[in-house]
Amino acid sequence: MVASKTPISQAFSYSEIGEYWDQHDLSEIEDQTRDVEFEVDLQSSVIYFAVDKKLAKKLRSAAKSHGVSPETLLNLWVEEQTRSKTSSK
Repeated sequence: MVASKTPISQAFSYSEIGEYWDQHDLSEIEDQTRDVEFEVDLQSSVIYFAVDKKLAKKLRSAAKSHGVSPETLLNLWVEEQTRSKTSSK
């Protein structure tokens, strides 16, 4: 965080900014805001695959023991398997 105060909350840290917005809302300072326009280009890169319920339960359990999400663990395992298969050709 920069050493100067933020213009609305007059905070010096992210923690102080959070405390400010926990007790205030935008309607209190609406006259200090301005309209903006921007575009968002959302393109999903997620592809879903069906997984057997029993296998999904094992995956969730294994992911929990590794401290990651089931999606992350599954992606790591698939990456590992596909890498070893393509490098052995």
